[in-house]
Parts: sequence; structure tokens; C-alpha cells
Amino acid sequence: MIGSSTITWLKERRSEKPFFLMTHFKATHEPFDYPKRHNEYLKNIDIPEPESLYDFIPSNSGRSFSGQQLEILTNRWINYSENKNHNSDTKYPGMPFSVDGMSEKEIRSYSYQKFVKDFLRCAASIDDNLQKIIDYLKESDQIENTIIVYTSDQGYFLGEHGFFDKRMMYEESSRMPFVISYPERILKARRIDDMILNLDIPSLFLDYAGIKPPKSFQGKSFRKSLESNKDYKGREFTYYRYWEHSPVRPAHLGIRSEKNKLIYFYGEGLGKKNTSKIKSATAWEYYDLTKDPLELKNEFYNPDYKNEILKLHHELIKEKQLAGDKETLIPTINEI
Repeated sequence: MIGSSTITWLKERRSEKPFFLMTHFKATHEPFDYPKRHNEYLKNIDIPEPESLYDFIPSNSGRSFSGQQLEILTNRWINYSENKNHNSDTKYPGMPFSVDGMSEKEIRSYSYQKFVKDFLRCAASIDDNLQKIIDYLKESDQIENTIIVYTSDQGYFLGEHGFFDKRMMYEESSRMPFVISYPERILKARRIDDMILNLDIPSLFLDYAGIKPPKSFQGKSFRKSLESNKDYKGREFTYYRYWEHSPVRPAHLGIRSEKNKLIYFYGEGLGKKNTSKIKSATAWEYYDLTKDPLELKNEFYNPDYKNEILKLHHELIKEKQLAGDKETLIPTINEI
């Protein structure tokens, strides 16, 4: 439906004018429902499990919180299966669902397989629609002169750390997919490792449109990196803040460089809507992304990283100020 509506808009637009079009899909949000044509997709395939899938105890990795564990989904599926009057707004696929007689580890494994397959089947419907749009651009001879960007609002946990959902500075949640095509200018088949933020994307659009960005824009166009093999200095650090506090997923902020990451869990809702009034203990986490890209071990209290942590702490304060984030205070680090 969304893909067809997009093509209709493209057909009816004034062809002598340039256009800017944003096509949004609700997928792949829970309940991860998918069309019948994808019922058999991945049916007899065992999806590889992430290394941290069975991270049941937060203390094993040095976390201070339990996170949104996969079993939350498990219980939702069980309740849905047992409820005869299903909520019309929520339609979980592949029902009924049962884990009777399974061990803790078996439940997580079984839930993981269903979750990821539902997710990928749901995502396949997006692929179908994108293919229709791209095919139309090819058929109408617009593909060579059209900038196509495929991205998302955030990443998503697919069993890593035993989690599902998002709202976390860990890599799986904070890293966004970003694919861009512009045959006339952008080099093909390249992967660029520059760090960018979602607020850089509007600045890129304005750059290609020949429009000077407003002074209020904090984003930076990365057009030069896309169009040249030369190295251009991008961001040295990225700042992250997530405000929606709950005890299982405390509100936090942090900073990431190319090689490491420092997170401060301030653990309170600050009276904001949809936040818990229950405060969590403040906590720090530090990850060496070169040695530990999967973020399996919090090294904040490892004295070997003292200098790196102090440097990131200093930069975190600066980045927070640059972002105009005046809420919460970042405490000093006296001892590590």
C-alpha cells in the first residue's frame, strides 16, 4: 500500500520540477506482523544466535540493569495465545505460542528464533515495496538522477545481550542503517566508516539542493566523503542521550569515539511523560570497541583504561554543552 501510494505520487507530480519525497514504513515495529506471502520465508532455517543471547545475569558483563529481556515478548505471545478476545490493534503472527516443558535456556532460544524470523519476514515486506519504487524510477528513466536514501530512526536489538527493542546506547540500538545511491555523483560499492548523526542527514539534503542550512542546524553535511576517495575529517565524537527512564532500562547519556564509549546512567525520569518515578542507582560503563566490539564487558573500573576514561569524561561534558542539553549534571570522576 505504501509503495503503491509512493508510485502514484511520483506519477502525478509535475515532472518538470525537482522533487523531495519521504516514504515511511511502520514496519518493523512490534507485533512484527507480515503478509501471508512471507509465511514460509526462513521456515526451515536456524538463525545464528548472537554471542550474548544467554546473558541472563547483568553482573556477568558489568551492567547495572536487566534490560528489556526477550522473555517480555515471550509472555506477550503466551498471553495473546490464551486471550480469546484479542486486541484488534495488535496482531501477533504465528499463533498460538507455547513454551510448556522448556528450560530457561530453551525458552530463550525458541523465543529468539520466532522473534527474528517474524522481524525479518516483516522487513521483507519493506523490501518488496522498495523494489517496486526503484523499478518505477528505472522504468521512468529517473534512477540515474535521483538520490535515494534508505535509513531508519534507530537500530534494534535482535537478541544481543538477551534484549529486544531499542532505546539504548549499545551498538545494536544506537547504530542506524544508512544506504545512499546517486549514480551521477556518489561512488558505488563503498563502505564509509565515518561517524555521522541522524541530524547530519538534513544538512546533507540541503547541500545537494544548494540551500544554505539555517544557523540553528547542528548537523554537518558529509557529501565530500560520499563523492571522493579522499579522507575527510568528520566527527571525532558523537553524543547520545535517551530520556525515557524505567528501572529495567535507566535513562542515560554518553559519548562515543571511533574506538571507545563512555555511558552515564543518571537513572531518573525528571518528571517527563512516560517515565518511571522510581529512580535507579547511578552507574558508569566504559567499552573498548576495538577489543570488545560486542560490548560484553564493562571496563569502567579497570585501571588500565583510566586515562581514556578521563579523556572521554572531559569530552562528554563538552559535547553535552554543544548539543544544548542543559538537563542533568554529569558528576566528576574522582577515582576509577
